[in-house]
Amino acid sequence: MSSTDDRVRAHVFVSGTVQGVYYRASTRDAARERGVDGWVRNLDDGRVEAVFEGPRPAVEEMVEWCHTGSSAAEVEDVDVTYDDPEGEAGFEIRW
Repeated sequence: MSSTDDRVRAHVFVSGTVQGVYYRASTRDAARERGVDGWVRNLDDGRVEAVFEGPRPAVEEMVEWCHTGSSAAEVEDVDVTYDDPEGEAGFEIRW
């Protein structure tokens, strides 16, 4: 059994007041604290998009975290889909 067998990938779209409130930086910090790989970026429509890869419990913790986000954020909705990992390494903010 390889170490990738217990990894999952979550693709998340977060809507609400989630841009200009340190949501991306807070997401990056929270993911790194949990050892989750992936990325986060702002979308032109005002949402934030993120991908989390890692052990299922840590990824699910990040998805749950997205419902609150940074202290200044006002999250209205979190849409998540799960898929097979694609080999993300590290966590970055994309522009």
